[in-house]
Amino acid sequence: MITITYDKLNEVLKEILVKAGFTAEESVLCSKIFADSTLDGYHSHGVNRFPVFLKTITDGYVQLGAHPERQLALGSFERWDGKLGPGPLNAHFCMNRAIELAKESGMGCVALQNGSHWMRGGSYGWQAAEAGCIAMCFTNTMPNMPSWGAMEANTGNNPLIMAVPSDDGHIVLDMSLSQFSYGKMEKFAMDGKKLPFDGGFNAAGEPTDDPKAILETKRLFPTGYWKGSGMSILVDLLVTLLSSGKSTAKIGELEAEYGLSQVFVCFDAKQMNSDKRHQELVDEIINFVTMAPSEKEGKPIEYPGSQTKKRRETYLKEGIPINETVWKELTELL
Repeated sequence: MITITYDKLNEVLKEILVKAGFTAEESVLCSKIFADSTLDGYHSHGVNRFPVFLKTITDGYVQLGAHPERQLALGSFERWDGKLGPGPLNAHFCMNRAIELAKESGMGCVALQNGSHWMRGGSYGWQAAEAGCIAMCFTNTMPNMPSWGAMEANTGNNPLIMAVPSDDGHIVLDMSLSQFSYGKMEKFAMDGKKLPFDGGFNAAGEPTDDPKAILETKRLFPTGYWKGSGMSILVDLLVTLLSSGKSTAKIGELEAEYGLSQVFVCFDAKQMNSDKRHQELVDEIINFVTMAPSEKEGKPIEYPGSQTKKRRETYLKEGIPINETVWKELTELL
């Protein structure tokens, strides 16, 4: 591992994007999304995924210069066609539009068809929370996870994000509906580490914590076993119906993962409660959670977003640890 400053990482990514054909404005936003994900400790969907993101463009699955086009407007609900534009840019646009609708009428919902991989879904939860919105967003994927009891992939590990703004640090849940995302397992494999818990089945059909074995079989555990399996199916239904886009089944018929369906939902926190009441309710819940006795003495009880905030502060001060091979691959793209 080597240590890179946030500013250096951001600048390198921006230069690569400009060279790849992004406009200056697009490069600034897109590089920030990738750099912020890495700063927060999500390398698997930040710097580690960046070369893969570029390849989707050179392979022709993602279209530079494409911009979302509105297809339907029904009050506080809108449907947009992403035109296969870069996933992070489309997702940022849609969440921003959901925020605008929420500021206008209390809540807003934007559905996107023909999207692309948005990379770290949590980016858009943080985006909404920073704007003072309570938010949810979710996406489908290619078939990459067996539903509970199935032997082969017939659903996606469809990520689900929920966010709540807070004065003491936003509360943001970013989870795939597999026990571990592919990106997370790839990072563990790259670092030569085992998973902290069993994450899927090996070739012999046995539960294993070996990320390489699970990546080979593609038999991931759904989060919560049958519960995560059910949630995955419902997320696919929701995003497909609201966007009138492609389902996981149809995405699976393509030669690569593109044309995804996504949904972004926002509530303006200021219109739901006064600032004081909002924070009182947030503190009531978070204090109740964190005051429980810890199973390990001296180890604090965490909640969604609390560890992200700590990593962000540490990496801004000390630099971001990045796999040396990944960094070398990036700098060769300059």
